[in-house]
Amino acid sequence: MTPTNREIAEHLLACYDTIYIVLGESAPTLSHDAYVVRTYESARAYGALALELREHLGETEIAAIPILDDVLRRALAGDASGALVLYAMAMVVGPRLLVSLLDARTALSSGSQLTELFNHASMVCVREIRATGEVAKDQAPIDDLEWQTLARDLSTTLDLAGNAESLGISG
Repeated sequence: MTPTNREIAEHLLACYDTIYIVLGESAPTLSHDAYVVRTYESARAYGALALELREHLGETEIAAIPILDDVLRRALAGDASGALVLYAMAMVVGPRLLVSLLDARTALSSGSQLTELFNHASMVCVREIRATGEVAKDQAPIDDLEWQTLARDLSTTLDLAGNAESLGISG
């Protein structure tokens, strides 16, 4: 069954909200100053996307995406500096969100105002990935085998949950 435009928008809103909440809550707990700032900035960007979509949808109840929440919180628990959660956003979650946004634009009924919102969201997602890369390039590489295993496990978790390529376009 093809999801409606509203179902698509509500699912993406839940993705944005989940990212916003987890990153926003975690930023003040991180130990690396550059990662604190980048995490705050990323949380604000996804919060702004959520607000735009909420304004479009009107009153709606949205719950967090459990698997996305789990992956981000595991990244936080695995590295107090914030490097792992930023890795998760740039290399695991962000690319899947971009595919979801592309799929969403393709699945929308023609003439939908959501197309512009999803185009904008794609640009924000790319900007956030690039900004994280800019911060990371000035940091020492992480040669910790346990950290690298945790990083791979984040992707594997999404893969096993049916999100190997995207976060989906409907709940």
